[in-house]
Parts: sequence; structure tokens; C-alpha cells
Amino acid sequence: MKQLIALCIAAAFASTAFAAAPEAAPAAKTAQQSKMTTCNADAAGKKGDERKAFMKECLSAKPAPAMTQQNKMKTCNADAKDMKGDARKAFMKECLSAPKK
Repeated sequence: MKQLIALCIAAAFASTAFAAAPEAAPAAKTAQQSKMTTCNADAAGKKGDERKAFMKECLSAKPAPAMTQQNKMKTCNADAKDMKGDARKAFMKECLSAPKK
């Protein structure tokens, strides 16, 4: 009988200690979870079929392809068509070194 009571007391303390233990840090969001968060925020104010259609479109959208260096060169050249000399050189350097979008 004493063993049964001791076992019950030990189980009670163990469950209390387990409940008080801090939870593990949540794992980083996956790409799909991040997309869901963004789409939910963008769908604010929409209801019913409108929201459903919006969420379907938003969640299935593919990200825009990254600009290739060749496309970047074409775009920068087109933007600098009226420039000459040092101004063109400085512009092209800045334009081509800008982060890809």
C-alpha cells in the first residue's frame, strides 16, 4: 500500500514538473507557412467565395523568376541610353551591382 501511495505521489510530481517545463522553441516557419501568413494578411476583409478564390490564387502563385545577369545588362543599358562618359559608367556600375530582384 505504501508503495502504491509513493508511486502516485511520484507520478503527481513528475506530471507537475513536466507541465512546468518550458516548451521547446518552435521550429522556423516553412516557406508554405510563411506564404500562408502573408496570404491571410492580404485577404483581410474578404469573405466567402471571394476569400476562397483569393487564397487559392495566392497560395498557388509561383515567385517571380530572378533576373539573370544578361537581362540585368539589357535593362541597365536601356536605362542609360542617353548617358555618356563618367555619368554612364557610374550609373552602369550602380545598376549592375544592385541586388537581383
